[in-house]
Amino acid sequence: MTDRELRGLRRSADYQFGRGAGATLFTPADDLEVTHTSSGRPRQVHDGDGRVVTYGNDGRFRLGPAGGTRLADGFAAPRHRVVVGDESEPFVREGRNVFAKFVQRADPELRPGDEVLVMHAEGTLLAVGRAELPGDGMGDFETGMAVKVRQGIEG
Repeated sequence: MTDRELRGLRRSADYQFGRGAGATLFTPADDLEVTHTSSGRPRQVHDGDGRVVTYGNDGRFRLGPAGGTRLADGFAAPRHRVVVGDESEPFVREGRNVFAKFVQRADPELRPGDEVLVMHAEGTLLAVGRAELPGDGMGDFETGMAVKVRQGIEG
């Protein structure tokens, strides 16, 4: 990966997730492997632990398990988090969606479409996905999908 490409990925991550996300997701640069589209645009970023992110056609990142772990370690709670309890844990780890009635807490800044970390109440990362409801309202709903889980993380 070139320095220019690394700077561009970091800049995009900072824009999407907040200041410092680029350095958190894409460090160290030597361990990262980037695949590209036929036009040369970055497509996926991997490290030794797996997929960090996929760079979507809309210019937004889709978190992979490795990226979710890095983001969880780089930002303090409640940033980017949706918290569920014991009853949801096995289902979410399998990649099933999170329903609003099982949400215990959520980052109030989350908006529908944002990438989220689905965490267990004890602080374990269970999955990565996309918010379907605003964070400040997730706990208020009794029905409906709160997070579309993209990939569960086996424990």
